[in-house]
Amino acid sequence: MTVRVMLVSPAMNAALREARFEGDAPLDRSGRERARAAAGLVPETGLALSGPSERCRETAAALGLPARTEPALSGWDMARWAGRGLDEVAAAEPAAVAAWLGDPSAAPHGGESLHALIGRIGGWLDALDGPDGTVLAVAEAAVVRAAVVHGLGLPAQAFWRLDVGTLTLTELSGRSGRWNVALGRPPAGPPAGDTW
Repeated sequence: MTVRVMLVSPAMNAALREARFEGDAPLDRSGRERARAAAGLVPETGLALSGPSERCRETAAALGLPARTEPALSGWDMARWAGRGLDEVAAAEPAAVAAWLGDPSAAPHGGESLHALIGRIGGWLDALDGPDGTVLAVAEAAVVRAAVVHGLGLPAQAFWRLDVGTLTLTELSGRSGRWNVALGRPPAGPPAGDTW
């Protein structure tokens, strides 16, 4: 069965503004306002999910989605780096950051390696079966990037070359072993190139 998976990246929060590794931080005021403004643009679907982070759950609520929390959509586990800024970690542990960026199997932070993240999200993606063949999920940008890498069979290092903006929709359609991807567009409304 062909499945259509629409992944909406959550709205802005302080951790993202400050380039900190995702902690479980709430949306900031601007993020809440933008998510509420986008509520009418989100496509309807039979199954709405949300990653378990506060940021994802708040975004789903602001978008008016009756989303069920999906543990498989957890953000990238950064363990002891969670909540810290990239500059701070790079200054304190330059060799560890270099290993993390250069080796997809490395997990110097004690959490999940890039390979493990891609494998976890790929397993979730390949097992999907929405009630009407359509799933909408609010998921952290790292989860969206991992889904694209898995879906297109890209090398893990391609993860670092993908950008996912806040409140954008990335769509995968297909089934295990055969996915097509439409990246980072607004959920509906404005023509390509416009933002909302």
